[in-house]
Amino acid sequence: MNTEHQKKNIYLGFLFALITVVIWSGNYVIARGIAQQVPPISLAFFRWGTATLVILPLGFKKMFAEIKIAASNKTYFFFSALTGVSLFNTFIYVAGHYSTAINLVLLATTASPIFITVLAAFFLKEAINSFRIAGMVLCVAGILILISKGSLHKLEEFRFSTGDLWILASALAFAVYNILVRKKPEGISPTGFLTIVFSLGSLMLLPFSIWEIHYSPPIHFTTNIIITFLYLGIGNSVIGFFCWNAAIARIGAGRTSLFGNLMPVLASVEAVIFLGEEFTTFHLISGMIVLSGLVIANLKH
Repeated sequence: MNTEHQKKNIYLGFLFALITVVIWSGNYVIARGIAQQVPPISLAFFRWGTATLVILPLGFKKMFAEIKIAASNKTYFFFSALTGVSLFNTFIYVAGHYSTAINLVLLATTASPIFITVLAAFFLKEAINSFRIAGMVLCVAGILILISKGSLHKLEEFRFSTGDLWILASALAFAVYNILVRKKPEGISPTGFLTIVFSLGSLMLLPFSIWEIHYSPPIHFTTNIIITFLYLGIGNSVIGFFCWNAAIARIGAGRTSLFGNLMPVLASVEAVIFLGEEFTTFHLISGMIVLSGLVIANLKH
């Protein structure tokens, strides 16, 4: 492969990774912005149901060809779909009823890497180096500054809010999903994997969504609501996952994961523009510390 082709691949990798984090950052803004219009389980179901309808024509042949392998690993796929589809985003949408979008993304992007690191060390026997520890400490420090707003007295009186607990549960579900993805059975293609997981996760959400709709105010399917479902289903789910995978193929998982550190910044800007949320000095300081921690945690040398 010549140098010019390598450079083009790297630039394309950066572009794909950037497209993904721009798309994914909007998920937290939507979780907050649409909280009073669509109940959380139904929002998750319409998101993943849309994603499944879009990916099925693309991945049906792969899924059908790999169905025997999937059947022999049914427990694995059940928990992958449960954590990565049914629980992860549903918990974010529940948290959106209680916390601002800025707080959601800062807490989520801090807790997820910590949970992933601890679980990977425990279940995958991955070593935790000094950079990873230092990065995690910085991330926690950034969140403590946000929570306390620089006051030790406020920190002493702090209690986790309902929204904080839901977003931590979401981060834990995503961490478990990431560990499971690393143990993907041999013979399962990326497209086949996503098709199976999207389909199973949507089916798991269906009965709970029907129950929720029965006891919640009716959803008014306005143009904005339908566009939101399409954005979440096609953009956040299908395009986001495919772009992320394309970036990993070109620049590697480590360099790609660093782009995820942009999500708190992007989501905060979007929350200010679209939701009119206040972006304070403490959000800025906290965000900078969290970003620094995440970058340091991903250093290898």
